[in-house]
Amino acid sequence: MAVQGSNKNQKPGNLVQTIERVSLILDVLGRYSRGISVGELSEEVGLPKGSTHRLLSSLAYFNFVRQDKPTKKYHLGFKLLELGSLLITQIDFRNEARPLMQELANKTGETIHLVVLDQNEALYIDKVALNQSGLQMMSRVGLRMPIHCTSVGKILAAYLPEEELDLIIKEKKLPRLTAHTMTDVALFKRHLKEVRVCGYAIDDEENENGIRCVAAPIRNSDGAVVAALSISGPSIRVSLKAIEDSLKDQVCAAALHISKKTGFIG
Repeated sequence: MAVQGSNKNQKPGNLVQTIERVSLILDVLGRYSRGISVGELSEEVGLPKGSTHRLLSSLAYFNFVRQDKPTKKYHLGFKLLELGSLLITQIDFRNEARPLMQELANKTGETIHLVVLDQNEALYIDKVALNQSGLQMMSRVGLRMPIHCTSVGKILAAYLPEEELDLIIKEKKLPRLTAHTMTDVALFKRHLKEVRVCGYAIDDEENENGIRCVAAPIRNSDGAVVAALSISGPSIRVSLKAIEDSLKDQVCAAALHISKKTGFIG
């Protein structure tokens, strides 16, 4: 008899059969901490042994399941742990970041952004903007930007392994968005070294004319940079002097606070 999945949502009429079978297999594997054989699993999920083995082979290739060689039994794979950890991190730091973003916006009077690296681009996942007169920024939740021309993108780029950074630069290039945009690879890499040393990054009208930003890293419990927090506003208010005098310290303190609330010890 086939095992019923644990999802209590209404079953869609266009449910893909293979996805349903994979879900059943993972549910069963999750209940057998010592593993389960192909034959036992096929009985549990109500599928022929050959079909079960083909599904397991595909899942094993992507590390969603793993096979213990001596016993030939299957277990859940470490890819699930990796994805689960990423999900928890994303949920935690966004929820924890929101009130601190609002507080930072109130203190500075400027716009606050929360950004992650996704598909080799800076993805804006949250924004707090006060109703102030001045230049209107293009930023919005869901916007994607290159990593080289924003303060948040520089933060995310600065802590990447060099090989990964090189691949992104090769794929995305360093397009010029304003007269201030860095388009030279060697210069950009030297700049990222400075970012790592000082712990914050500045977008000096490199993405939008008349807009300046300063950003700091948000870290997870392992110390890895998982997001960037920024203060952004018209360059007449967010001057280089204002950044040096107070804004860089404020964004760094807020980013560290968020990091610690989600498990970072540092």
